[in-house]
Amino acid sequence: MADSPTEGVKSVARVFDLLELIADAGGDVTLSELSTMAELPLPTIHRLLRTLVALGYARQLANRRYALGPRLVRLGEVANRQFGQLAKPQLKELVDRLGETANLATLDGDQVIYVSQAPSPHAMRMFTEVGRRSHLHSTGVGKAILAQFDDATVRDIIARTGMPQATVHSIDSIDALLEDLALVRQRGYAIDDGEQEIGVRCYAMAVPGTPVATAVSVSGPVARVDEDFAARAIPVLTEVVHEIAAVTAAA
Repeated sequence: MADSPTEGVKSVARVFDLLELIADAGGDVTLSELSTMAELPLPTIHRLLRTLVALGYARQLANRRYALGPRLVRLGEVANRQFGQLAKPQLKELVDRLGETANLATLDGDQVIYVSQAPSPHAMRMFTEVGRRSHLHSTGVGKAILAQFDDATVRDIIARTGMPQATVHSIDSIDALLEDLALVRQRGYAIDDGEQEIGVRCYAMAVPGTPVATAVSVSGPVARVDEDFAARAIPVLTEVVHEIAAVTAAA
């Protein structure tokens, strides 16, 4: 017998729940782990996963664990581009008011991906290619995003990714990172002080209420992006992230 509309809607919701659970687990899980997390019977999980694998939205690894499939990549890329365009006016506003490059980035697995940028008019400016992925612990946007999670979740992410050192100023231990994230939560913004690129300073702030963890940053050479700049930038960043949140909610 065909599923009733209610059963069909329930199946669709379960499929998306499974994809979210696989992503939250770091990208691959066992059938029994998924059953426990989803609180569904093993036969139900197995049936849904078979469908996802057949369609390319999930894949079964050689060790019989399940991972996200390649067809999700195209969907994610299109969604990121559209989201980046949605926030373009607010990023331009940041540049107009502060004179430095503005970036929008979202969480992508265990990394951050830059989805939109408005460049500074200065000849010497910060440039990060849209589509670039970076580690969370060594970027302003990454730390602003990490600060939204509890310490246990941060530890899990870092256990999976490690802490590659982009520069000599990159944070190199989980304890130092957790200490820095405590400061981010306290003051409401993150600072990348030459941690991703020598000579560049960045101030970043999380966008509240987005479906995927998102942050906005403004960055430039340390000669221009100093304490006086920070005093001007933080109130503007605060306005802009709330504008982006409102635009996102209305979309």
